[in-house]
Formats: sequence, C-alpha cells, structure tokens
Amino acid sequence: MYDLRLSEDQLAIRDMVRDFVAKDVFPVSTMPDRLEPFDVPLAMDLVDAAAELGLRTLALSEDAGGAGADTLTCCIVAEELAAGDVDIASVLATTAALGGLLFNQLMNEEQRDRFITAFVEDARYHLALADREADMDTALGVDYYRDTGNRIGVATTARQNDNGEWVVNGIKTRIANAPVAKLFAVLVDTGSGSGILLIPSDTAGLTVSEVERDGGWYVGSCGDVAFKDCTVSGDNMLGAGAVDALSGPGCDFGLPQNQAINLGVGRAAFEAATEYSGVRIQGGRRIVEHQAIGAKLAEVLVNLETTRSAIWQAAWAADNPDGEPAGNFPPLPRAMISQIVTAEKIYRATKDAAECFGAMGVMRDMPLQKYIHISRVFLHTGDGNADTKLRIAEAVAGHSRS
Repeated sequence: MYDLRLSEDQLAIRDMVRDFVAKDVFPVSTMPDRLEPFDVPLAMDLVDAAAELGLRTLALSEDAGGAGADTLTCCIVAEELAAGDVDIASVLATTAALGGLLFNQLMNEEQRDRFITAFVEDARYHLALADREADMDTALGVDYYRDTGNRIGVATTARQNDNGEWVVNGIKTRIANAPVAKLFAVLVDTGSGSGILLIPSDTAGLTVSEVERDGGWYVGSCGDVAFKDCTVSGDNMLGAGAVDALSGPGCDFGLPQNQAINLGVGRAAFEAATEYSGVRIQGGRRIVEHQAIGAKLAEVLVNLETTRSAIWQAAWAADNPDGEPAGNFPPLPRAMISQIVTAEKIYRATKDAAECFGAMGVMRDMPLQKYIHISRVFLHTGDGNADTKLRIAEAVAGHSRS
C-alpha cells in the first residue's frame, strides 16, 4: 500500500544529503558569479564530493557495491541536491538511475563483470543514454492514437563485421551527461531492428562535443556524440527488452527523478522567499505578516506539497508496478501525470516566490531569477505537457502502443 512515511534509512540518507548541500553546495551555488551568468560551468569538484558519499551509485544493488536504493529514495536525494544546485543533481540522478537499470537488470553477467569494477571504484565514472537523433522529435509530431511502428527511424547504425564486432556510425544529439560520461548506452539500428549497445567513451571513433548552454536552456551536462566507424565487441549489445526499458514513446525511464529535481528548485525558491519575508520590514511589520504575502506563500507551499505527492506516487508505482488499486481507474501512467503536475505547479511556485521579493526578485545577483529560469526549462523539457497529456489520454482509452 502506498505510504507517505519514510523509513529510517530514507530519513538518514535525506538528512545526510541535506547537510552536505547546506555546508558544501549552497554556499557555492549562491555566489554572485554563479547566479548572474546562465552559462556557468559544472561544479565538478562538488559532483565528485557527492559521488564519494555514494550518490552516484545510489540505485546500484548492495551486492554490486551500491546502496540498493529504490526509486522513491532516489527522488528524495534528487530533490535535496537540486535545492542546492540543479546541475549537480541532474548529473548524479542520470548516472544513478541509468546505473541501477543497466547493472541490476539489463546487463548479462559477463557484461556486468567487465564494467562494474570501474563504475564502482571511479568517482568520475558517469553514464549516459544516447538515444536522441537530430530528427526524431519532429518526425511525427503529435502521434495521438496511432502506432508509430518503424516510422521514427534510428539513424545511428550498428553492423557486425567479419569478426563479429559492431561497427557504429551516426550522431546522437543533446545527450544528458555526454561530456562527463565514461560509458554510453546507445540506441542503434542493427539492420534487423533496434538495440542498445554499450560503448565506452574512450573507444576509437567516438567523439563528444559539449553543447553550449546559449542562455541556459538545459540543466546538468549536455553534448552531441558522433560515431565514425566506432568498433566495439560483439558482446556489448544488451539483451531483449533493453530498448523498451530505456527509450521509445511512452517510456518513463528517469521521469520521477527528473521531476524531483524540478521540485527541489521550487523548494529552494520557497525557502528563500520565506526567509526574506521573515526579515523584510514594511509598514512597521514583517511582510510575512501582510495578508497578500502570507497568502502567496501558502499557495506556493500547497503547490510544492501537491507536486511532491504526485512524484512520490510515481516513484512508488515504478517500484511496485502491480500495486495500482483495481477498479478505480484504468492503469495510470503515474510518471507522466507527475510530469504534468510538476512542470506547471513548480513554474507557478517559483514565480510566486519571486514576487515576495518585489523588484529584487528579478535581479541577476539574486537566486530567484535563476529558479524561475530553471523551472521554465523543465516546463518545456522532453515531450512537453501537450504531448504528455495525449499519452495519458491513450492510457484512459486503453490504447497500447506497439
């Protein structure tokens, strides 16, 4: 049964991350030289410090050297990290989620043995899912209630040579974690279908180009990945089910963690507004005692709590796929519901929090302008709310995609 109460282990992990953020991350992320520009570099030293706490291998099984954390725990950690720095949270959440799925479920024993030691021991061993082609997003537009079949082509090809090795050619674009990744899970066309191929970053023929933020349109680390006669072992192909687990229409891989990052941004905005409203004096009293400010803070808090509930339900559903109550609704895509709720409510929450600062809320050396900007990035990330609502409508109608 879905339960909002956190376990002792979850509370301990949350408090550890919260303390790390308060002492090490927040003082750095709120410095004027990191608030004013949108194109700030990734604070890699802080990413390393968080990795040393075990946050990079959070979802990896305990037997393999990780914490064995479930999706809900990963969401809790992502929220806490994002309240300090959204880029750090994004890099670690991507590696943790992909690492848990790859090493715990998708790799065979031989593949796991080859990659697991380096992943566990190297604090800078990050992962990336290279599944996005330049034209994939525009190939069909909104394909409501239509099977996509093979009409969205995968342009990156993998063909086996006489030695049984895979030779990869193509370009993947806008890939999260690409500049820091040491292992890529790459969506390829094998000639007889699609597959996910494991390709280390130091493989000859693989090059990564970091994508300029150009005004800060993404969070974390992002780059384009090119493959030119890139040759890897024939044993690097993941088994059946990997494509469905990691890519394709309706796939919700990593969604709850991404929404938890957005929630962390909204919470940071709320905490800043609450602190400021408690010390700013106007009309002889603190502005938090003014009805208009009090009502606005209350609305922000309601949006945050509503969002957290949706995210936690999505996380619980990811860990308990057979736990949906029978008879209430058709099977609901909880991760997509949380995406819509989070994107809209956090954007509203950050704007309302900024209004508590008055004109100061838009100053570049104040954190509120950054929180609003990031919430807008999340508002337009991925499929967007319009397409996501159509995916939910398909679920309501019982439409199953092939």
